Amino acid sequence: MTVRPPSSEPLVRRGEVLALRLFDIAYSIDLGAAEALCAAHSSARSNRGRLSQAPEKAIAFGDPPVILPLEPVRLQIETRETTAAVTVRLYDFGAIAISLRFPVIDRPWPGFEAFVESAQAAVGPASTSAVWRQVLEQTLPIIQAALTRPSPATLQEDYLVATVFELDEPLSAVELKERIDLSLLLSGETRTLSAGEKRELLKQSYSYFDNDLVVLTWDRAFVYEPEGNSDVADVLEVANAQLLELRYYDELLDAELPRMYDQVEIARRGISSFAASRFAHLARSLYTLVAEVTELTEKVDNALQVTEDVYLARIYASALELFRVPKLGAAVDRKLAIVRDTYIALYEEASSSRGELLEVAIIVLIVIEILLGIARL
Repeated sequence: MTVRPPSSEPLVRRGEVLALRLFDIAYSIDLGAAEALCAAHSSARSNRGRLSQAPEKAIAFGDPPVILPLEPVRLQIETRETTAAVTVRLYDFGAIAISLRFPVIDRPWPGFEAFVESAQAAVGPASTSAVWRQVLEQTLPIIQAALTRPSPATLQEDYLVATVFELDEPLSAVELKERIDLSLLLSGETRTLSAGEKRELLKQSYSYFDNDLVVLTWDRAFVYEPEGNSDVADVLEVANAQLLELRYYDELLDAELPRMYDQVEIARRGISSFAASRFAHLARSLYTLVAEVTELTEKVDNALQVTEDVYLARIYASALELFRVPKLGAAVDRKLAIVRDTYIALYEEASSSRGELLEVAIIVLIVIEILLGIARL
Protein backbone atom coordinates (compact mmCIF):
# COMPACT_ATOMS: atom_id res chain seq x y z
CA MET A 1 0.00 0.00 0.00
CA THR A 2 1.08 3.57 -0.67
CA VAL A 3 2.10 5.56 2.42
CA ARG A 4 1.90 9.34 2.13
CA PRO A 5 2.22 12.07 4.77
CA PRO A 6 -1.34 13.16 5.60
CA SER A 7 -0.27 16.80 5.89
CA SER A 8 0.84 16.84 2.25
CA GLU A 9 -2.66 16.23 0.87
CA PRO A 10 -5.31 18.94 0.56
CA LEU A 11 -8.94 18.76 1.56
CA VAL A 12 -11.55 18.76 -1.22
CA ARG A 13 -14.03 21.42 -0.13
CA ARG A 14 -16.27 20.99 -3.15
CA GLY A 15 -16.18 18.60 -6.08
CA GLU A 16 -18.15 15.95 -7.92
CA VAL A 17 -17.86 12.59 -9.58
CA LEU A 18 -19.55 12.43 -12.98
CA ALA A 19 -20.42 8.98 -14.31
CA LEU A 20 -21.40 8.80 -17.98
CA ARG A 21 -23.15 6.01 -19.88
CA LEU A 22 -23.99 6.41 -23.56
CA PHE A 23 -26.28 4.22 -25.68
CA ASP A 24 -27.06 4.02 -29.37
CA ILE A 25 -30.88 3.99 -29.51
CA ALA A 26 -31.84 4.90 -33.11
CA TYR A 27 -30.68 5.70 -36.62
CA SER A 28 -31.31 9.36 -35.80
CA ILE A 29 -33.30 11.59 -33.43
CA ASP A 30 -35.44 14.53 -34.51
CA LEU A 31 -34.23 16.96 -31.84
CA GLY A 32 -36.97 19.51 -32.52
CA ALA A 33 -39.63 16.85 -32.02
CA ALA A 34 -37.79 15.46 -28.98
CA GLU A 35 -37.66 18.91 -27.38
CA ALA A 36 -41.41 19.36 -27.93
CA LEU A 37 -42.17 15.91 -26.52
CA CYS A 38 -40.06 16.59 -23.44
CA ALA A 39 -41.75 19.96 -22.94
CA ALA A 40 -45.16 18.29 -23.14
CA HIS A 41 -44.15 15.80 -20.47
CA SER A 42 -45.24 17.17 -17.11
CA SER A 43 -42.12 16.15 -15.19
CA ALA A 44 -39.53 16.87 -17.87
CA ARG A 45 -38.27 20.38 -18.68
CA SER A 46 -35.77 20.25 -21.52
CA ASN A 47 -33.44 22.76 -23.14
CA ARG A 48 -30.75 22.86 -25.83
CA GLY A 49 -27.13 22.33 -24.86
CA ARG A 50 -24.31 24.84 -25.16
CA LEU A 51 -20.96 25.20 -23.46
CA SER A 52 -21.15 27.41 -20.39
CA GLN A 53 -17.93 29.44 -20.60
CA ALA A 54 -16.68 29.24 -24.17
CA PRO A 55 -17.93 31.95 -26.57
CA GLU A 56 -20.61 30.54 -28.86
CA LYS A 57 -18.60 31.39 -31.98
CA ALA A 58 -15.45 29.80 -30.57
CA ILE A 59 -16.81 26.30 -29.93
CA ALA A 60 -20.36 25.08 -30.37
CA PHE A 61 -22.43 22.00 -31.02
CA GLY A 62 -23.25 21.28 -34.68
CA ASP A 63 -26.88 20.61 -33.75
CA PRO A 64 -27.15 21.29 -29.99
CA PRO A 65 -28.33 18.22 -28.08
CA VAL A 66 -31.57 18.25 -26.14
CA ILE A 67 -30.88 18.23 -22.39
CA LEU A 68 -33.48 16.55 -20.21
CA PRO A 69 -33.05 16.79 -16.42
CA LEU A 70 -34.75 13.94 -14.54
CA GLU A 71 -35.51 13.20 -10.92
CA PRO A 72 -32.42 12.45 -8.77
CA VAL A 73 -31.64 8.85 -7.88
CA ARG A 74 -30.29 7.42 -4.64
CA LEU A 75 -27.47 4.89 -4.76
CA GLN A 76 -25.33 3.11 -2.21
CA ILE A 77 -21.85 4.64 -2.38
CA GLU A 78 -19.35 3.40 0.18
CA THR A 79 -21.49 2.63 3.25
CA ARG A 80 -24.29 5.16 2.83
CA GLU A 81 -26.94 6.28 0.39
CA THR A 82 -25.92 9.14 -1.89
CA THR A 83 -28.15 11.27 -4.10
CA ALA A 84 -27.05 11.73 -7.70
CA ALA A 85 -28.42 14.35 -10.09
CA VAL A 86 -29.56 12.76 -13.38
CA THR A 87 -29.31 14.41 -16.79
CA VAL A 88 -30.04 12.98 -20.24
CA ARG A 89 -28.69 14.39 -23.50
CA LEU A 90 -30.08 13.43 -26.89
CA TYR A 91 -27.85 13.70 -29.99
CA ASP A 92 -29.27 13.93 -33.50
CA PHE A 93 -27.18 10.97 -34.74
CA GLY A 94 -29.12 8.57 -32.50
CA ALA A 95 -27.09 8.58 -29.27
CA ILE A 96 -28.34 9.18 -25.74
CA ALA A 97 -25.94 10.18 -22.95
CA ILE A 98 -26.98 9.64 -19.33
CA SER A 99 -24.97 11.37 -16.62
CA LEU A 100 -25.03 10.83 -12.86
CA ARG A 101 -23.42 13.57 -10.76
CA PHE A 102 -22.37 12.69 -7.22
CA PRO A 103 -21.47 15.73 -5.07
CA VAL A 104 -18.35 15.67 -2.91
CA ILE A 105 -18.13 17.99 0.10
CA ASP A 106 -15.30 18.41 2.64
CA ARG A 107 -13.35 15.23 2.03
CA PRO A 108 -9.61 14.69 2.61
CA TRP A 109 -7.86 13.65 -0.59
CA PRO A 110 -7.68 9.92 0.33
CA GLY A 111 -11.43 10.08 1.05
CA PHE A 112 -12.01 11.70 -2.36
CA GLU A 113 -10.02 8.91 -4.04
CA ALA A 114 -12.03 6.31 -2.11
CA PHE A 115 -15.31 7.97 -3.13
CA VAL A 116 -14.27 7.92 -6.81
CA GLU A 117 -13.50 4.19 -6.59
CA SER A 118 -16.78 3.49 -4.79
CA ALA A 119 -18.75 5.40 -7.44
CA GLN A 120 -16.94 3.46 -10.18
CA ALA A 121 -17.75 0.19 -8.43
CA ALA A 122 -21.40 1.19 -7.99
CA VAL A 123 -22.19 2.39 -11.53
CA GLY A 124 -19.14 1.52 -13.65
CA PRO A 125 -19.03 -1.08 -16.43
CA ALA A 126 -18.31 -3.91 -13.96
CA SER A 127 -21.24 -3.03 -11.67
CA THR A 128 -24.59 -4.83 -11.60
CA SER A 129 -26.55 -1.63 -10.95
CA ALA A 130 -29.79 -1.31 -12.91
CA VAL A 131 -29.84 2.48 -12.64
CA TRP A 132 -28.73 3.06 -16.25
CA ARG A 133 -31.46 0.85 -17.69
CA GLN A 134 -34.01 2.40 -15.36
CA VAL A 135 -33.19 5.91 -16.57
CA LEU A 136 -33.19 4.69 -20.18
CA GLU A 137 -36.58 3.03 -19.77
CA GLN A 138 -37.90 6.19 -18.14
CA THR A 139 -36.70 8.34 -21.05
CA LEU A 140 -37.53 6.24 -24.11
CA PRO A 141 -41.35 6.44 -23.79
CA ILE A 142 -41.11 10.25 -23.64
CA ILE A 143 -39.10 10.59 -26.88
CA GLN A 144 -40.27 7.49 -28.79
CA ALA A 145 -42.08 9.50 -31.50
CA ALA A 146 -38.89 11.48 -32.24
CA LEU A 147 -36.80 8.37 -32.98
CA THR A 148 -36.10 7.33 -36.56
CA ARG A 149 -35.65 3.55 -36.84
CA PRO A 150 -35.22 2.79 -33.12
CA SER A 151 -32.68 0.08 -32.29
CA PRO A 152 -32.02 -2.05 -29.20
CA ALA A 153 -29.69 -0.13 -26.88
CA THR A 154 -27.04 -2.83 -26.78
CA LEU A 155 -24.00 -0.80 -27.85
CA GLN A 156 -22.73 1.49 -25.08
CA GLU A 157 -19.79 3.51 -23.81
CA ASP A 158 -18.95 4.70 -20.30
CA TYR A 159 -16.64 7.32 -18.81
CA LEU A 160 -15.85 8.76 -15.38
CA VAL A 161 -14.82 12.35 -14.61
CA ALA A 162 -13.52 13.27 -11.13
CA THR A 163 -13.74 17.03 -10.66
CA VAL A 164 -12.43 19.31 -7.93
CA PHE A 165 -13.93 22.80 -7.81
CA GLU A 166 -12.47 24.00 -4.52
CA LEU A 167 -9.69 22.93 -2.16
CA ASP A 168 -9.07 24.06 1.41
CA GLU A 169 -6.18 26.16 0.07
CA PRO A 170 -5.57 27.64 -3.39
CA LEU A 171 -3.10 25.52 -5.34
CA SER A 172 -1.60 25.93 -8.78
CA ALA A 173 -1.65 23.01 -11.19
CA VAL A 174 2.07 22.45 -10.56
CA GLU A 175 1.62 22.47 -6.78
CA LEU A 176 -1.34 20.11 -7.03
CA LYS A 177 0.66 17.57 -9.04
CA GLU A 178 3.53 17.86 -6.54
CA ARG A 179 1.24 17.31 -3.56
CA ILE A 180 -0.89 14.51 -5.03
CA ASP A 181 -0.17 11.33 -6.94
CA LEU A 182 -2.91 11.61 -9.56
CA SER A 183 -1.89 8.31 -11.14
CA LEU A 184 -3.63 6.43 -8.33
CA LEU A 185 -6.91 8.25 -8.91
CA LEU A 186 -6.74 7.83 -12.68
CA SER A 187 -5.69 4.19 -12.70
CA GLY A 188 -7.87 2.96 -9.85
CA GLU A 189 -4.87 1.08 -8.46
CA THR A 190 -4.01 0.90 -4.76
CA ARG A 191 -0.33 0.07 -5.29
CA THR A 192 2.25 2.57 -6.48
CA LEU A 193 2.76 2.48 -10.24
CA SER A 194 6.15 2.44 -11.92
CA ALA A 195 7.67 5.76 -12.97
CA GLY A 196 7.21 4.89 -16.65
CA GLU A 197 3.55 3.98 -16.18
CA LYS A 198 2.95 7.21 -14.25
CA ARG A 199 4.46 9.27 -17.07
CA GLU A 200 2.30 7.45 -19.61
CA LEU A 201 -0.84 7.87 -17.51
CA LEU A 202 -0.28 11.59 -16.93
CA LYS A 203 0.92 12.34 -20.46
CA GLN A 204 -2.37 13.93 -21.53
CA SER A 205 -2.25 16.85 -19.05
CA TYR A 206 -3.51 20.33 -19.91
CA SER A 207 -3.68 23.70 -18.15
CA TYR A 208 -4.81 27.07 -19.46
CA PHE A 209 -4.41 29.16 -16.31
CA ASP A 210 -1.91 28.32 -13.60
CA ASN A 211 -4.69 27.08 -11.30
CA ASP A 212 -6.61 24.69 -13.56
CA LEU A 213 -5.74 21.20 -14.74
CA VAL A 214 -7.21 18.46 -16.94
CA VAL A 215 -5.70 14.97 -17.16
CA LEU A 216 -7.21 12.49 -19.62
CA THR A 217 -7.02 8.71 -19.76
CA TRP A 218 -8.90 6.10 -21.78
CA ASP A 219 -11.74 5.62 -19.28
CA ARG A 220 -11.29 8.43 -16.71
CA ALA A 221 -10.40 12.08 -16.43
CA PHE A 222 -9.40 14.37 -13.59
CA VAL A 223 -10.49 18.02 -13.76
CA TYR A 224 -9.36 20.80 -11.41
CA GLU A 225 -11.62 23.74 -12.21
CA PRO A 226 -11.93 26.54 -9.62
CA GLU A 227 -14.26 28.47 -11.96
CA GLY A 228 -16.84 25.70 -11.61
CA ASN A 229 -17.80 25.34 -15.30
CA SER A 230 -18.56 22.01 -16.97
CA ASP A 231 -17.22 22.66 -20.48
CA VAL A 232 -14.48 20.02 -20.26
CA ALA A 233 -16.96 17.34 -19.16
CA ASP A 234 -19.30 18.33 -22.00
CA VAL A 235 -16.50 18.07 -24.56
CA LEU A 236 -15.53 14.63 -23.22
CA GLU A 237 -19.14 13.51 -23.50
CA VAL A 238 -19.27 14.52 -27.18
CA ALA A 239 -16.02 12.66 -27.87
CA ASN A 240 -17.49 9.53 -26.24
CA ALA A 241 -20.69 9.93 -28.28
CA GLN A 242 -18.61 10.08 -31.47
CA LEU A 243 -16.71 6.96 -30.41
CA LEU A 244 -20.00 5.15 -29.74
CA GLU A 245 -21.49 5.99 -33.14
CA LEU A 246 -18.37 5.16 -35.13
CA ARG A 247 -18.20 1.84 -33.30
CA TYR A 248 -21.80 1.22 -34.35
CA TYR A 249 -21.12 1.93 -38.04
CA ASP A 250 -17.87 -0.03 -37.97
CA GLU A 251 -19.74 -3.07 -36.65
CA LEU A 252 -22.59 -2.48 -39.09
CA LEU A 253 -20.21 -2.49 -42.07
CA ASP A 254 -18.31 -5.49 -40.67
CA ALA A 255 -21.58 -7.41 -40.76
CA GLU A 256 -22.65 -5.96 -44.12
CA LEU A 257 -19.52 -6.75 -46.15
CA PRO A 258 -19.77 -10.59 -46.01
CA ARG A 259 -23.51 -10.31 -46.71
CA MET A 260 -22.77 -8.07 -49.67
CA TYR A 261 -20.29 -10.58 -51.13
CA ASP A 262 -22.89 -13.36 -50.79
CA GLN A 263 -25.55 -11.23 -52.50
CA VAL A 264 -23.21 -10.42 -55.37
CA GLU A 265 -22.47 -14.13 -55.85
CA ILE A 266 -26.19 -14.96 -55.84
CA ALA A 267 -26.90 -12.17 -58.33
CA ARG A 268 -24.37 -13.65 -60.76
CA ARG A 269 -26.03 -17.06 -60.72
CA GLY A 270 -29.05 -18.22 -62.67
CA ILE A 271 -30.45 -17.01 -65.97
CA SER A 272 -28.30 -14.28 -67.46
CA SER A 273 -31.28 -12.43 -68.94
CA PHE A 274 -32.38 -11.51 -65.42
CA ALA A 275 -28.90 -10.45 -64.31
CA ALA A 276 -29.46 -6.79 -65.13
CA SER A 277 -32.45 -6.44 -62.80
CA ARG A 278 -30.68 -8.38 -60.02
CA PHE A 279 -27.55 -6.25 -60.32
CA ALA A 280 -29.60 -3.05 -60.44
CA HIS A 281 -31.61 -4.00 -57.33
CA LEU A 282 -28.46 -4.88 -55.36
CA ALA A 283 -26.71 -1.70 -56.55
CA ARG A 284 -29.65 0.41 -55.33
CA SER A 285 -29.57 -1.22 -51.87
CA LEU A 286 -25.80 -0.63 -51.60
CA TYR A 287 -26.20 2.97 -52.74
CA THR A 288 -28.80 3.49 -50.00
CA LEU A 289 -26.44 2.01 -47.40
CA VAL A 290 -23.56 4.26 -48.51
CA ALA A 291 -25.79 7.34 -48.47
CA GLU A 292 -27.18 6.62 -45.00
CA VAL A 293 -23.83 5.82 -43.39
CA THR A 294 -22.16 8.84 -45.04
CA GLU A 295 -24.93 11.18 -43.86
CA LEU A 296 -24.77 9.97 -40.27
CA THR A 297 -20.96 9.88 -40.05
CA GLU A 298 -20.88 13.48 -41.28
CA LYS A 299 -23.25 14.40 -38.46
CA VAL A 300 -20.98 12.59 -36.01
CA ASP A 301 -17.88 14.37 -37.38
CA ASN A 302 -19.61 17.76 -37.04
CA ALA A 303 -21.05 17.11 -33.57
CA LEU A 304 -18.76 19.76 -32.09
CA GLN A 305 -17.30 22.63 -34.07
CA VAL A 306 -14.13 24.17 -32.63
CA THR A 307 -12.80 27.41 -34.13
CA GLU A 308 -11.22 29.77 -31.58
CA ASP A 309 -11.04 28.18 -28.11
CA VAL A 310 -7.53 26.73 -28.29
CA TYR A 311 -7.63 25.16 -24.82
CA LEU A 312 -10.86 23.21 -25.29
CA ALA A 313 -9.79 22.39 -28.85
CA ARG A 314 -6.63 20.72 -27.51
CA ILE A 315 -8.59 18.74 -24.94
CA TYR A 316 -11.18 17.71 -27.52
CA ALA A 317 -8.56 16.67 -30.10
CA SER A 318 -6.60 14.79 -27.43
CA ALA A 319 -9.72 12.94 -26.27
CA LEU A 320 -10.58 11.92 -29.84
CA GLU A 321 -7.04 10.67 -30.37
CA LEU A 322 -7.01 8.88 -27.02
CA PHE A 323 -10.33 7.17 -27.80
CA ARG A 324 -8.94 6.25 -31.27
CA VAL A 325 -11.83 8.00 -32.99
CA PRO A 326 -9.77 9.07 -36.07
CA LYS A 327 -8.58 5.48 -36.61
CA LEU A 328 -12.09 4.16 -36.24
CA GLY A 329 -13.36 6.82 -38.65
CA ALA A 330 -10.67 5.82 -41.17
CA ALA A 331 -11.74 2.16 -40.85
CA VAL A 332 -15.37 3.14 -41.52
CA ASP A 333 -14.26 5.17 -44.55
CA ARG A 334 -12.28 2.21 -45.95
CA LYS A 335 -15.24 -0.12 -45.60
CA LEU A 336 -17.53 2.48 -47.15
CA ALA A 337 -15.11 2.74 -50.08
CA ILE A 338 -15.37 -1.05 -50.61
CA VAL A 339 -19.17 -0.84 -50.63
CA ARG A 340 -19.04 2.18 -52.94
CA ASP A 341 -16.70 0.41 -55.39
CA THR A 342 -18.94 -2.65 -55.34
CA TYR A 343 -21.95 -0.45 -56.12
CA ILE A 344 -20.11 1.08 -59.11
CA ALA A 345 -19.08 -2.38 -60.38
CA LEU A 346 -22.64 -3.70 -60.04
CA TYR A 347 -24.02 -0.67 -61.83
CA GLU A 348 -21.58 -1.25 -64.70
CA GLU A 349 -22.46 -4.96 -64.81
CA ALA A 350 -26.15 -4.10 -64.89
CA SER A 351 -25.55 -1.69 -67.77
CA SER A 352 -23.46 -4.31 -69.58
CA SER A 353 -26.19 -6.95 -69.11
CA ARG A 354 -28.80 -4.57 -70.44
CA GLY A 355 -26.55 -3.86 -73.46
CA GLU A 356 -26.12 -7.56 -74.14
CA LEU A 357 -29.89 -8.10 -73.85
CA LEU A 358 -30.51 -5.25 -76.26
CA GLU A 359 -28.02 -6.72 -78.76
CA VAL A 360 -29.77 -10.10 -78.57
CA ALA A 361 -33.14 -8.42 -79.12
CA ILE A 362 -31.84 -6.56 -82.17
CA ILE A 363 -30.41 -9.78 -83.65
CA VAL A 364 -33.71 -11.58 -83.04
CA LEU A 365 -35.61 -8.78 -84.77
CA ILE A 366 -33.22 -8.91 -87.75
CA VAL A 367 -33.67 -12.68 -88.03
CA ILE A 368 -37.45 -12.29 -87.85
CA GLU A 369 -37.33 -9.61 -90.53
CA ILE A 370 -35.22 -11.89 -92.78
CA LEU A 371 -37.57 -14.82 -92.24
CA LEU A 372 -40.61 -12.68 -93.02
CA GLY A 373 -38.87 -11.47 -96.18
CA ILE A 374 -38.17 -15.05 -97.30
CA ALA A 375 -41.78 -16.07 -96.56
CA ARG A 376 -43.10 -13.34 -98.89
CA LEU A 377 -41.08 -14.75 -101.86
